[in-house]
Formats: sequence, structure tokens, C-alpha cells
Amino acid sequence: MTLSWKTGGLALGLVFFLAVLLVKPIGVSTQFVILDGILWDGLNPEVVTQTDDGYTSTNAYLAKSGGKYAKSVANPMNYSFIFVLAMMLGAGVSSYLRKGVSAEERTMPNLWRANFGDGVTKRYLVAFLGGFIVLYGARLAGGCTSGHMMSGMMQTALSGYIFAAGAFAAAIPTALILFKSEG
Repeated sequence: MTLSWKTGGLALGLVFFLAVLLVKPIGVSTQFVILDGILWDGLNPEVVTQTDDGYTSTNAYLAKSGGKYAKSVANPMNYSFIFVLAMMLGAGVSSYLRKGVSAEERTMPNLWRANFGDGVTKRYLVAFLGGFIVLYGARLAGGCTSGHMMSGMMQTALSGYIFAAGAFAAAIPTALILFKSEG
């Protein structure tokens, strides 16, 4: 069963609306920092410590916001962390119900092939590096596209519109430069 982009857009809008109405705006990039902190704290239990005032960390980033991130590292089973785990679980369930990825979906897109060749390793490396850059940029910006752009615009926050304009102002020229040849 394939949904149209309109149905998908309406469903996504409904999920975002319900999230803001019932819990809080959706944003997930911070949870990758929390996961890093959990792994780091597992290797070095002195990274996050509990004090009389709450939690703190030897790492300035985890200690900021009054130890909010340090608290999330110490007690990760909160709404946002569960949300990220549920996204991964949902993707796995979806793939399972669809009987995996079809041969058509595994085929190298013609646009990629025309610009970069048939190398699967190069494609995976570029996807990984692109994801890393986006996540790094999201942390520098204090949030990800789902938090700044989607949730922000839905709440009519000026910062959401500015972030969206900046994202498209960077993405469109980048795509035009990288994908000169048509597939």
C-alpha cells in the first residue's frame, strides 16, 4: 500500500499537532547527544554525577541548562528518548510488514549513477557523511529540522521560518552543484 504525498503530509501534520497538543514539540537531535552521553557515562561513570541540586557533568555541554542533559543521560527513559527508539522500532516494523526492501528500492537511482557512478560504497559513505554533517549542524543550531522547521513553523515561530529559508537556501544550490547530470 502506497500513500500519496498529500495523505502522508496530512498524517505528518496530524502527528505533529497531536504531539504539541498532548506532550511537547517534536525534535530528536538532542537525543543523539543523550545517547552519546549514555555510552560515555557507561565507560566513565564520573561523566554524570548527581548533586543535591540535581545532575551535573564534567562535560560543559551535558552540564548546560541546569544539568538538564546530564539528567537525561542518568535517566534516559523520558518522552524524547522513547520517541527516538519508537521511530527506529517503527521503521523496523514497517520494513518487516512490507517483507523487506524491494529490488526496485535497492536499485541505484539513475540520478546518482549519472553523477557518481555505480559504487555502492561511495553512496553509503556519502549518506553517512551527509547525515553526520546534518546532525552536527543541528546541534550547532540548537535543534534539528523537525524541531526548528516543522514544529517551529507549525507554532508560527519566526525562528522556524528563518531556519526553513536557510535550509532551502543551502540545499537547493548544493543539489544543483552535486547533481549536474540528469538521470
